[in-house]
Amino acid sequence: MHCYPPGTPLLSLLAGLALLAPTSAEDIKQTPVYARIKAAIDRVPAIDTHEHLRAYDRLPTRVSTPGGTAMTLYSIWSGSYFPWINPLSPWPTNGNFHTWWQDAQHNFDNARATSFYRSMLPAFADLYGVDFDTITAEQAVALNARIVENYRTDKWLHEVIVEKANIELMLIDKYWNRLNFDREYRFTAPVLNVTELMRGSHPDQFTSDNDSPYVFARQRNLPTATLDDYLAVIDTIFTTAVRADAVCLKSTQAYQRSLTYEPVTHTRAAAIYGKAPDAITAAEQRDFEDFMFWQVCGLSEKHDLPFQIHTGQARVQGSNPLLLVDAIAAHPNTKFILFHGGYPWIGETGVIAMRHRNVWIDSCWLPTLSYTMAKRAYREWLEAVPSDRILWGADTVHAEGIYAMTAFTRRCLAEALAEKVVRNELREPHALRIGRQVMRDNALQLFPKLNRMLWRNK
Repeated sequence: MHCYPPGTPLLSLLAGLALLAPTSAEDIKQTPVYARIKAAIDRVPAIDTHEHLRAYDRLPTRVSTPGGTAMTLYSIWSGSYFPWINPLSPWPTNGNFHTWWQDAQHNFDNARATSFYRSMLPAFADLYGVDFDTITAEQAVALNARIVENYRTDKWLHEVIVEKANIELMLIDKYWNRLNFDREYRFTAPVLNVTELMRGSHPDQFTSDNDSPYVFARQRNLPTATLDDYLAVIDTIFTTAVRADAVCLKSTQAYQRSLTYEPVTHTRAAAIYGKAPDAITAAEQRDFEDFMFWQVCGLSEKHDLPFQIHTGQARVQGSNPLLLVDAIAAHPNTKFILFHGGYPWIGETGVIAMRHRNVWIDSCWLPTLSYTMAKRAYREWLEAVPSDRILWGADTVHAEGIYAMTAFTRRCLAEALAEKVVRNELREPHALRIGRQVMRDNALQLFPKLNRMLWRNK
């Protein structure tokens, strides 16, 4: 406690109190400490743990224009998370940008403060020199034309991701083709998405051959008559993924059901297996998925494939990461990665990682959901868990989104670390090391296979 002698001038008292006051987020970005930490984090060739980037000729948000199929300003916004919370005018049937912009220019009025909107601004500012908050009709036309031109070849993707976003490797979750492990770019690494594998009580549970383990089995003359046959097929899929250099697993079942997975016996699951979708009850399907989740946890350990699990912001009533604790405790040798920081349950996510050393926290998508919550999460997690168990990812589908979310994350992490340094809660050299750990080193440690995929300076 600071004591001041009687008669101390009021201005001196106020100055002393100002020194004790916490530094605000706005102030911290003006400090030399922030500038140094941010610059250091920007220099780190990042390892991005979660993306959905497709091959160039399969980018999903291209639209028809008078000049042919193209990526447009609409494509950039429709491929972002902005439409999740705010209306975005559809692309017009005449394919004319002016027609779209006449309506779309007003789409952003009620979303200016949201992170889904603000997280995209670095792409327009840094890649195109446009302040989207103040964009004019003329600037919008010019911006659209530049986007169309940039995407005429795949050179733009490489330039933005590798050079401007400074990403060396990114993990690709092919939710559109889950059993394909091809690497379309040298900066990508495959992930085995197990979401649908856990639902496979019957061949008719699958609407796409790309997801079906039964199609996979048929192509290899593998039997699927019994539950044990099915489990053998799943094990073969894991082996195939490992041989193709898949580095981890991913589940998004939080969008479909509760994350409560009860231990279900093999006998119970075998009795359910083979029931058609019109014959199986909801309780039986849930039991089968519970059984398969625990099986996947075991295969995760067997094949040394860490398990990324979507938590939070899905079916909100069933996506709290605390629901996973019993399964986590029952599989101490499985490496669990809790995605999105469990938003909004960031404190709960932190305590799970504190209590279970087989748990990592991935902040991917979190700054895009809520920048304020993400910065608070970095500060809180670093107080609760070792710094080598925190990761990041951009989680988007095109070059602009990848750049924007990467820039947003680097800034958020730099602010959180700088505030700790300014408050004497962390020494600057340690903050710099933590920044590099989160952006790169932790992923290389958790996914050692990535070390032989590194390609820069070779």
